[in-house]
Amino acid sequence: MADSDFGLLEAWRDGDLDAGTQLFERHFDRLYRFFRNKAGDDADDLVQQTFLACVRTRDRFRGDSSFRTYLFTVARSKLYNHFSSRQRKGGMIDLGVTSVADLGVSMNRMIIRNEEHEILLHALRRLPLDLQVALELHYFENMRGPELARVLEIPEGTVRSRLRRGREQLREELAKLTSSSERAESTMTNLEVWAEQIRDRILSPDPG
Repeated sequence: MADSDFGLLEAWRDGDLDAGTQLFERHFDRLYRFFRNKAGDDADDLVQQTFLACVRTRDRFRGDSSFRTYLFTVARSKLYNHFSSRQRKGGMIDLGVTSVADLGVSMNRMIIRNEEHEILLHALRRLPLDLQVALELHYFENMRGPELARVLEIPEGTVRSRLRRGREQLREELAKLTSSSERAESTMTNLEVWAEQIRDRILSPDPG
């Protein structure tokens, strides 16, 4: 039977580097996918920071959720800290209204050959970060209400509201990008299918 994630984390914290490597390889793809469409070329560094933070903060974990929930809670915190450290004139960035597109984060090394996929990813990046995070965790990582509430650290009712607002704004952004409300509606109708098709494409680096 495979070692549990928390068992590997404990072993890594106790100095077992092989356990750390195994845990890293087991969860790298999902973490990289989480960061790549939001932080661009900083994704690798944020993945490293997240794993190290999991080791450092292990004692604070109450043990009442899965390792995946714990991992993404730490990852979300790292992502928000990453952007909150960027100053704009007049004060800190409000991630409830600011998108990664507003911040000029590049997608240069991502290979997205399907036009529909590229448009959807671009539309997601034009949403306020709070909404982008909620939608991508829901559709790319198949997270549902209770787990999303833990990761986002908000009530489950707020999760439902955030997903609803996210879908509404995503539809609006798709309509702007395609200049077609019908095409936007078609994408939204098949959003789960599109998300399943593109989730692995986010992992593909540009060989050039």
